[in-house]
Amino acid sequence: MKQSSISKIHPIGPQWVKNLRTLVQAGFAVFCLYAGYRFYLFYLWGTGQTSVYVPRPPSVEAFLPISALVGLKRLAVSGHYDMIHPAGLTILLAAMCIGLLLRKGFCGWICPVGFTSNLAEKAGRKLKILWQPPVWLDLPLLSFKYLLLFFFLYLIAWKMTLEQIESFQTSPYNLAVDAKMLLFFLRPSGLAASIMLFLVAVSFFIRNFWCRYLCPYGALLGLLALGSPFQVKRDSKTCIDCKKCEKTCPASIRITTKNTVRTGECIGCTECVSVCPVEDCLTLSLPYRRKNPILLLPAAVLSAYFLFYGAALLTGHWYSEVPPEIMKKFYAIITNLPHP
Repeated sequence: MKQSSISKIHPIGPQWVKNLRTLVQAGFAVFCLYAGYRFYLFYLWGTGQTSVYVPRPPSVEAFLPISALVGLKRLAVSGHYDMIHPAGLTILLAAMCIGLLLRKGFCGWICPVGFTSNLAEKAGRKLKILWQPPVWLDLPLLSFKYLLLFFFLYLIAWKMTLEQIESFQTSPYNLAVDAKMLLFFLRPSGLAASIMLFLVAVSFFIRNFWCRYLCPYGALLGLLALGSPFQVKRDSKTCIDCKKCEKTCPASIRITTKNTVRTGECIGCTECVSVCPVEDCLTLSLPYRRKNPILLLPAAVLSAYFLFYGAALLTGHWYSEVPPEIMKKFYAIITNLPHP
């Protein structure tokens, strides 16, 4: 089918959707780098390496998923919000809400790790070194992230008592865990550095290796996404089996074998719908409306995320109640703080 025909079918073309997603993800990634730099300046002040005080950016707590999960368990059991790392809990709640209602839109439109994986994929595609694992290997690899998720859920959601949770949250380790995470990236051990280099390298050969096979956060959102009202539907009668949807799908979903994409791997990017050359063959569907604008999903994802952020700001659930001087006290002995 000619390009003009495709453009007529999809006023918002496939490359436009892909570029928009890259731009949005890049914006979040740049913000994360900026927040990381600001936190590094705060860390320098906290460890006495400079006298210049820079406020600690709460958004760095997005990289403390274990602390956020512990906070979620406490919230569910006692109704008390974690005010030591409140931004981390807020971001987790936002991601889970997005997952439940809007598929894995957090992964597809916000996550900076997903953005770096997409860059590696694009490089691998240009170098023609991308490799698609066969089904017999792909399925077992997919189970790893769910095993990691169930491991953390067993330890935290099932085993930890309220007393243990409160003890963990007020421990010196948890009060300085953000600085611990910073040092993990600034001064990784030989083993940690080797693992990170491996993950980066393999992402050039296997599309979205970390996101697809190892990320327990993505596994949690994928399970929630199974109940999402948003689904991609395929009309098997009009499908010409060109497989353009499968080639563009970042999650490597075999779309042409399904009439409804219910899998928890769908990240809600809508790229498959935008690239389909047959009118209304692939549609972004809701229970009572088969065809919806493809930008409805990302617009809802971003709106939900910023709604949680705004609500946290207005209700005082974004900034930590731990005084900077207390953090500074524990930063000074950070190398001696054991894991709880």
